[in-house]
Amino acid sequence: MNKRIELLSPAGNLEKLKIAFLYGADACYIGGRNFSLRANATNFSIEEIAYACTYAHSLGKKVHVTVNIAFHNEDVNNLKEYLINLEECGVDAIIVSDPLVIDIVKKNNINIAIHMSTQISSLNYEDVLFWKNMGCERVVLGRETSKEEIKEIIDKTGIDIECFVHGAMCSSYSGRCVLSNYFTGRDANRGGCAQICRWTFPLYDKDKKKVESDTEFTMSTKDLSLIKYIGEMIDIGIASLKVEGRMRSNYYIATVISTYREAIDEYYNNNLTKDKIEYYSKILNRVANRESTDQFFNKFPGVEGQYFLGRQEVSNQDFLGIVLDYDMNTQMVSLIQKNYFKKGLEVEMFGPNINAFSFIIPDIYDEEGNLLEVANHPEQIVRFKLNKEVYKDDIMRIKFI
Repeated sequence: MNKRIELLSPAGNLEKLKIAFLYGADACYIGGRNFSLRANATNFSIEEIAYACTYAHSLGKKVHVTVNIAFHNEDVNNLKEYLINLEECGVDAIIVSDPLVIDIVKKNNINIAIHMSTQISSLNYEDVLFWKNMGCERVVLGRETSKEEIKEIIDKTGIDIECFVHGAMCSSYSGRCVLSNYFTGRDANRGGCAQICRWTFPLYDKDKKKVESDTEFTMSTKDLSLIKYIGEMIDIGIASLKVEGRMRSNYYIATVISTYREAIDEYYNNNLTKDKIEYYSKILNRVANRESTDQFFNKFPGVEGQYFLGRQEVSNQDFLGIVLDYDMNTQMVSLIQKNYFKKGLEVEMFGPNINAFSFIIPDIYDEEGNLLEVANHPEQIVRFKLNKEVYKDDIMRIKFI
């Protein structure tokens, strides 16, 4: 078997990076304030990137920084200085989509690994060999590759291959969409994607007559989830499993990363059963607000991989709170409340240092010791008694299984 597979998490800010590492990520990919897609994420200053690298390396983990916009003339200014700054920060790798960045790194002897972004849509081994010969140490394949294609690429190139395992899909090939530019003037390939593929549209027939329907047309793609194929992805030699979502919440990151962490570890320990995969699938299906499928990995997707006539995206209310502290003497939990809960509700606690367990919410108190009927003020600190020890940053959620 090849070296142990990497679990790569998104992190839109320092708090999410710490959550990702705490819940089992081996590496995080982040964006700087410049030259990065996901311009609407908080993103990292140079000082924060340096801190993130120091923090990650103290844990034996890595930081990859996206430098993957499609560069126009005005974007090139200060790029060399920025790349030198990233090297000085201790960044382990940069994720790029423009050969310009590779050229600057090589010409200036900048000591930083280069990973070719999924934005370049690498789907065949000749393309991957080209980037390998250009000096890339890893290629992030397009999400449109099948498992047979991935294996052939790995076997014929010998380069580290990174594949998406979970998260949103583009309706177009990643990095090739211009709908956002056309409809809104926001450049999707320079970080400004307006997600036009999530919009709804009226339909017209060939005579320009509107087609009447209860729901309007959408081209939105369902999300990707490959939890069922963890073993296959490890066995064919993939180097890194990538989770999409630098804009996602702390709860999403903690839940998805911890679930894939458990599945990967269970597989290496020969304990990943069908029942466990079904359990993990239920958790992942609850944390997202869109349906998911295996998309291109197992077979070419059909209608089941797409929304055509509307969809319902419900805001997730399962995330109830984050543990601040646990007092062993009084057995009292202090919790930052995130969503509504009340006495008598059956909930579940999970975290990196505990096995998930369920319990019934007892009496709830505020910080002054006043008894509360309900906890319904987000970010309020509440307390209640719990006879099992929990730890800072453990998470409480609705029990749903």
